[in-house]
Amino acid sequence: MIIKFKSCADLEYSCIGKYDVQGFLYSLLKGTDLSVYHNVRGFKFFNFSNIFPVADFKVGDVRSLIVSSPNDLFIQVLNDSLDGLDGFRLNKFYFTLVSVRFLRTRVGSCLITSTPIVLFEDNTVNRYYSFKSGPDFDFFFNRLLDNALKKFNAFTDDDFVLDGELFNSFSFKKEVAVKVSKKGNSFLIIGSLWNSLEFDLNQGNKGFYQFLFDVGLGEKNSLGFGMLNNKR
Repeated sequence: MIIKFKSCADLEYSCIGKYDVQGFLYSLLKGTDLSVYHNVRGFKFFNFSNIFPVADFKVGDVRSLIVSSPNDLFIQVLNDSLDGLDGFRLNKFYFTLVSVRFLRTRVGSCLITSTPIVLFEDNTVNRYYSFKSGPDFDFFFNRLLDNALKKFNAFTDDDFVLDGELFNSFSFKKEVAVKVSKKGNSFLIIGSLWNSLEFDLNQGNKGFYQFLFDVGLGEKNSLGFGMLNNKR
């Protein structure tokens, strides 16, 4: 779904962070069948884009946010909560709702990242994988595949195994460090952006890749990381 809205004040783009957007989405679940969704341990099965265009907010300018999930109920609950809503708050700033529209995009065989893919190199100490310390693409994609299969099988209650590699060709763009703030504390999350991630799409794997397209790659998807687009 794509949510369009306007700012009620001029403010810097950096004033609205990923935790602000995540908190807003969770607030829409209050009083619904998914009201305790944020307390569920494990995968949350949703993702969201950066607010775009990426520029400082001006009064009256229309901005957009894409929210995706393989869970149709999650998207429907968000839509129902937004229905009739005139305005909302992100951080301490107010916005007016312009429109909400459903998107039904089918995964293609070549993807690009719209937000960075995040993976833990060692999640026991919360150390993110970094290509700057010596790129190991085999390690990265093996960890990425393992994470993808765990998410998919947890969602479907299945034991799907992918026949082959996750991607048969790729083009690395760059590594990035994203500053996020929560309750007055700021920290960096390391991730990577990709120009292309290609694979052979067929009847046997299209459900798996559609799931990844809807939920995102890597970790911290519910914080807006690992979102994908079809490459045009």
